[in-house]
Amino acid sequence: MTISTSEPPEDLIRAEALALGFDLCRFTDLDDAWPAAARLAQYVEAGRHGEMAWMAETLERRSHPRAMWAGARSAVVLGINYGPRHDPLEVLGGPDRGAISVYAQNEDYHDLVKKRLKALGRWMQDRFGGELKVFVDTAPLMEKPLAERAGAGWQGRHTNLVSREYGSWLFLGSILTTLDLAPDAAEPMHCGSCTACLEACPTNAFPAPFQLDARRCISYLTIELKGPIPRELRPMLGNRIYGCDDCLAVCPWNKFAQAAREQKLAARPELTAPALADLARLDDAAFRALFTKSPVKRIGRDRFVRNVLYAIGNSGDPALAEPAATLLEDPSPLVRGAAVWALSRLLASADFVSLRNARLPAEADPGVREEWLAA
Repeated sequence: MTISTSEPPEDLIRAEALALGFDLCRFTDLDDAWPAAARLAQYVEAGRHGEMAWMAETLERRSHPRAMWAGARSAVVLGINYGPRHDPLEVLGGPDRGAISVYAQNEDYHDLVKKRLKALGRWMQDRFGGELKVFVDTAPLMEKPLAERAGAGWQGRHTNLVSREYGSWLFLGSILTTLDLAPDAAEPMHCGSCTACLEACPTNAFPAPFQLDARRCISYLTIELKGPIPRELRPMLGNRIYGCDDCLAVCPWNKFAQAAREQKLAARPELTAPALADLARLDDAAFRALFTKSPVKRIGRDRFVRNVLYAIGNSGDPALAEPAATLLEDPSPLVRGAAVWALSRLLASADFVSLRNARLPAEADPGVREEWLAA
């Protein structure tokens, strides 16, 4: 659909987007081929998506924006800066504290971005007509390549989007529309020879620049993986209990990220460096209360406490053995198994063997029994 207006519609849409609280608004057409589709297919074929079966199941729909909606003509790419006011890596120096990824330290960004996208979409339809659909990370739309085409930034060696203005700290949202909008120029890569993001990864999850193996990524391991985390990777988690910011936080382009943000994006103080001992004591009700409206809530209490116990095992603090030992009675085998591993790291060998001899005969779950025997 062609728009008739005395002012460029892109200028009007951008102004409205900024008024709604977006920090960035760019445009691209959808006429060209989609090289990102071949890269994604190779990624899935190599099994680097791990247990994220939905990536394979939606591969064809991800092959091009028009594979999901044939009528789309243009895309509006929106961004919200969530750059932290504090050093997100400082908490890693406190082994008795838990490190939660910056994006999850307040309300779920999906809700925040989608609300604004819908408001902008309604305004666009009222002003220009046409049809549109809004997307925030949950639909099979490859938003980072789309953002790169629109000039919002470029995909760095860590595979995340990097912006001149906001570094590696952007929440993305997109609107596909039947309107014909003038595209912005794509943003070339500006990383130079820098490899800081690759070198910062605690688990060596980047087999090569611009390639990620999710099976080794702490964000995948602590959020997407449903079962026990592989034993050889657990010590590398440190005290990271939900996601990982290391590759993002070391990006030199972050120095340009605006410090001033809306208060609703500020971190909740109780989530910037929570005590592991307190988190280990969370039952399901307390977990839901603490993480109300937070993306953390979607992984559930058991998976979260699993992560906490791995962090306790990495703490080197014998005082944390007490909350870990309490969880040997937990109804969840996932939690009990993680408690076994934590105690194997904190207790003296003789004390752990004595505890194993007392507990193992009564343990019915094969996974937990394996943890006792492997520790």
